Amino acid sequence: MDTISRENNSNYLPIAGVLVGVIALIVGSIALVKASSASKAIAADSDEIAKIDTIESTANSAAQTAQTANGSISKLNDSLRGDFDQITTKFGSIDATIAKLQESAKPAPKAAKSKSAPAGEGPAPGTVSSDGTYTVKSGDSLAKIARANGVSLADLKAANPEVDPKRLKVGQKINLPTKSQ
Repeated sequence: MDTISRENNSNYLPIAGVLVGVIALIVGSIALVKASSASKAIAADSDEIAKIDTIESTANSAAQTAQTANGSISKLNDSLRGDFDQITTKFGSIDATIAKLQESAKPAPKAAKSKSAPAGEGPAPGTVSSDGTYTVKSGDSLAKIARANGVSLADLKAANPEVDPKRLKVGQKINLPTKSQ
C-alpha cells in the first residue's frame, strides 16, 4: 500500500499553507491601505507644517518691521520734542518783545502831555475841538470814538468816508456827526 494515498492521508499542511498565504495577502493589503492613508496624512501634515513655516516667517518679518517703525517713531518723537522746545523758547522771546513794545507804546500821563505839547499845535489827542472834529489818540478806534461821543458807528463812518478805520493815526482829525443825525 501506498503510504501517501489520498484516502488515508490526514495531513492538512498544504491546506494550512494556502490559508496562511491568503491571510498574509489580506493582512498585507490592509497594511498597504493603512500605509497609503498614513502617507496621505503625513503629506497633509507636511502641507500644514509648510503653512506654519510660512506664517512664522511672515510673523518674524512683521516683527522686524515693527521694531524698525518703533525706532523711527522714537526718533520722530525726540525730534518733535526738540522742535517744540525751540518753539517754546521763540514764543517766550516774542512774548518778551511784545511786552516791551506794549510798555513803550503806553501813552504818557496827561499832565506830562500838556506840559510837553508846544503851544499853538492844535488840540491835544483825544479831545473834541470847537469845529466838531475829534483828534485821534493812541488806542482809539472808530467804535471807541463813536461810543465816547454818543454817536453811532455807522454815522461816524458816513461822516468820514475817506478814513480807513484800520489806519487811524495819533493826531488825525475825525469829523464827528451831530447827535441828531
